[in-house]
Amino acid sequence: MGRRRSKRKPPPKRKNIEALDSTFNCPFCNHERSCEVKMDRVRNTGRITCRVCLEDFQTPITYLSEAIDVYGDWIDACESANQ
Repeated sequence: MGRRRSKRKPPPKRKNIEALDSTFNCPFCNHERSCEVKMDRVRNTGRITCRVCLEDFQTPITYLSEAIDVYGDWIDACESANQ
């Protein structure tokens, strides 16, 4: 006599984590999604450029930095220059 097999439920499916955006609105020309961020991990620099008005900004990054961090640094630099 054998014992009955227990019916196991399959493990729950993991939800996909959405990737963060790498295109943002330009604070100078106000075009939507015209600024593109490029992360150079080898040189530890992040560069953001606008395709419309050709404004650019470069900042040092760490291994934890993301594209939104470079955009935030750019906005902070613009606000400090205006004051």
